[in-house]
Amino acid sequence: MSTISIASTPISASARSIARPAGPVSPRRPLRLTSRGRLVFGALAAAPLVAGLVFASVTAPVAAGNEQSDASFSTVTVGAGESLWSIAERIAPASDPREVIGELERLNGLADSAVTPGQTLAIPAQYAS
Repeated sequence: MSTISIASTPISASARSIARPAGPVSPRRPLRLTSRGRLVFGALAAAPLVAGLVFASVTAPVAAGNEQSDASFSTVTVGAGESLWSIAERIAPASDPREVIGELERLNGLADSAVTPGQTLAIPAQYAS
């Protein structure tokens, strides 16, 4: 049988230190950016400005929509068996019912054309008589 022995020798303090070049320390050179680096740096610098503009453009119409207006709307109450189509034909017989239904949905904040009896709907000003 053979025996292997490993001799451990202590590492000296000079061997543990990182080798440094001999001579005076040279001053640091200025940072040089590549074209990709300039592009990334410019995008990071412009990001807060773009975010602020997007935020302002989104909140401005919402704020304008919350203002009180002097416009008055007439209303109609949905009867039993009535649909938006029949209401559109009743309030604007000369207009295309699909356009009137679109206006009714937009004005009243309806997700679809489903209405329930007893529901009160605002009528757009151009169709109010």
